[in-house]
Amino acid sequence: MTKPGADGDVLPHYVREAPFDPYADDAASGSSTLDEASQLKLMWWRFRRHKLALFSGIALLIMYFMIVIVEFLAPYKVHTRNMDHIFAPPQGVHLFHDGKFVGPFVYGQKMTLDMTTLRRVYSDDTGDVQKLRFFCRGEPYRFWGLVDANLHLVCPAENGHFFLLGTDRLGRDIFSRILYGARISLTIGLLGVATSFVLGIVIGGLAGYWGGWFDLVVQRIIEMLQSIPTIPLWLALAAIMPVDWSPLLVYLGITFILGLLDWTGLARAVRSKLLALREEDYVLAAQLMGAKSPRIIGRHLVPGFMSHLIASATLTIPSMILGETTLSFLGLGLRPPITSWGVLLTEARSVSVLALYPWLLLPVIPVIFVILAFNFLGDGLRDAADPYK
Repeated sequence: MTKPGADGDVLPHYVREAPFDPYADDAASGSSTLDEASQLKLMWWRFRRHKLALFSGIALLIMYFMIVIVEFLAPYKVHTRNMDHIFAPPQGVHLFHDGKFVGPFVYGQKMTLDMTTLRRVYSDDTGDVQKLRFFCRGEPYRFWGLVDANLHLVCPAENGHFFLLGTDRLGRDIFSRILYGARISLTIGLLGVATSFVLGIVIGGLAGYWGGWFDLVVQRIIEMLQSIPTIPLWLALAAIMPVDWSPLLVYLGITFILGLLDWTGLARAVRSKLLALREEDYVLAAQLMGAKSPRIIGRHLVPGFMSHLIASATLTIPSMILGETTLSFLGLGLRPPITSWGVLLTEARSVSVLALYPWLLLPVIPVIFVILAFNFLGDGLRDAADPYK
């Protein structure tokens, strides 16, 4: 179709005269339209646009995959001591030596003792080039305590040493210990959230669905728990654990304590949601058909705000990790031989030690990174929970 322009020329008309078919283009391309997309797909489309949350989610997936193969990634075992390299500083990785490309290598270290401060002073020996080995045979270990192996991603040169982040007071490699500590610090957040979610959903769900005296009792308990300062309460509950418990029992005890104290906020959120949803027609229909309260809550009400629960979980895990780090840093949480980021930071409690060996504070970097990543991921999931917004 054409029509005359202002100067008399005929201009093309871009309105298509064919009948409108809303599914024609999408059918040809193989994609579904907005109306056909499921709720999960709509959330994914919106979440994918949140680049920072997407990057954070990918980074967290990589970190959780790393803790599965940490024995392979770490150059040394968690308790390996190098007595000739106590408080050794981080070694820089180089590629060129005397203008020639050598590949990834580190220089050997010379140690002298400062007789004034009794401090170990290390310097690079530029004549000692120690080329790193990759996918190599190194220290033997038991993979997940089940399979004997000795394959590592990176190993020091034969008769050499490789301390990417330095060593501690016992000559243990800090980089390897950070990798092993991630297995405890990251999983304790997941176990703590699982405990918190069970308590929060069950108690909050019953309070919101039943109401009455049960709701009043639950709300008073929540208010009482939330009025107690967090750290003193953590310290009191952590001090209850017997000192002769095994490291595994201490780990489970800390997880239970963190979950036991963090369910109150989720319980209130679940209660408020159920107070609104319990008046819907489909809930009345389920009641008339004879459905019991647990089934109505678990099959009809909770799925109605599952996206909110997912977002809450990603924002709760960081508080669990910080809680474990705080308790371990104060000496009332996990204890050696268990290795976590909080246990590693106990080495940096002394100001004098930090002034001489600042690399002992490096385990705080993965803590900050994981906390930020979970917060960004939670923001993205929260925005994606309402795709039509």
